[in-house]
Amino acid sequence: MTLDEKFDKLKNRLRQMDRVIIAFSGGVDSTFLLKAASMSGLREVLAVTGQSESMPEEEFSFSKEMACSFHVEHRIIRTNELGNSNYSKNPPDRCYYCKKELFSTLKGIAEKEDFPFILDGTNSDDAKDWRPGRRAAREEGVESPLLEAGLTKNEIRELSKSLGLPTWNKPATPCLSSRIPYGQEITAAALERISKAEIFIRKYGVTELRVRNHSEVARIEIHPGDFHKLTAATARKEIVNYLRSIGFKYITLDLQGFRSGSGNEVL
Repeated sequence: MTLDEKFDKLKNRLRQMDRVIIAFSGGVDSTFLLKAASMSGLREVLAVTGQSESMPEEEFSFSKEMACSFHVEHRIIRTNELGNSNYSKNPPDRCYYCKKELFSTLKGIAEKEDFPFILDGTNSDDAKDWRPGRRAAREEGVESPLLEAGLTKNEIRELSKSLGLPTWNKPATPCLSSRIPYGQEITAAALERISKAEIFIRKYGVTELRVRNHSEVARIEIHPGDFHKLTAATARKEIVNYLRSIGFKYITLDLQGFRSGSGNEVL
């Protein structure tokens, strides 16, 4: 099936749904899905974003801007995954409990307001990866039209570029909790510290970044080609001083470089 045929399949499927709720994070996949839905002639599209301590503030702001640009209704709901000890204890299936709360809340909205479909941005590549949240989606009846259409991440980026979406080359932006190793408790204070550290380091022009929180140790992951940006004498001093001021005692640069999902290497 060609890329155009996959896109047509997606739009036709969306058109059949008529009224949908889309779990919208502002990432590559959910932004493309929301754009496709807005193009498909549905009677009603409701984008819902879950806001919590684990969502970077800049991502929350971006989601509001994107939904507004598509002229669809955008609703913000407050989620409290940290209030669930099954989540805060940070087991390997942590994402299940986060998605369970989000999707069960969306299901409540759907039932109350008579939306027959709840959609998420899962793509066909996600089916090959460790995704505990998929179980929550199945349990709450959430559908994944990008997966149904057989669209891969690279294909979604290609289509997003053709549609003029700014997310076409946007780096992956997993929740802040993904920076904390499994088994280490997730707290609001730790998430805030990670967020502050990443905001500060980004000003040095790194393309992709994770500040992994190992208790008193900050393990910085960036692409090897960007190492020089942080190891220059002035930058190194400023970064060390700032990260120590927000609670880290030791600041390290991971010589393996940036790699998405490195937290799963221990599984």
